[in-house]
Amino acid sequence: MIRYYLLALFFVLFDQWTKWLVVTKMDQYESVPIIENFFYITSHRNSGAAWGILQDQMIFFYIITVIVVIGLVYLLHKYANESKLMAIALSLFLGGALGNFIDRLFRQEVVDFFDVYIFTYNYPIFNIADSVLVIGAIMTIIAMFMEERRNKGKATS
Repeated sequence: MIRYYLLALFFVLFDQWTKWLVVTKMDQYESVPIIENFFYITSHRNSGAAWGILQDQMIFFYIITVIVVIGLVYLLHKYANESKLMAIALSLFLGGALGNFIDRLFRQEVVDFFDVYIFTYNYPIFNIADSVLVIGAIMTIIAMFMEERRNKGKATS
């Protein structure tokens, strides 16, 4: 069980370290090309959620994040012994949620810096915590499909 919390902690620390680098080494809105016309490191702040929705609703985010973290801890205890994949996915959710929560709590905004252009579309700037949340979501879907297949296999046996 502890390994899943350590995994979440690793991603919280990694997320916070990368954000600290961006805040201390770059001016806000400064952009450094990594792959021209595709990928940049851009110092950006977001006081809302994905795509800038719910700007400046910090109390709402605090309440929702606390509820989500409690739910994730509960689910992690429930699934830790049943499905390693689901437990890892929940750990990633926990790490991502806490990474952005720390920003909101101490900065009143989230530090974002991965800036991707897909042809002419500038995808919303994101960070490690956001990435970990998306990977956790993908892993959850995979774990659910795998569980469904296992259940169908048991039912036909």
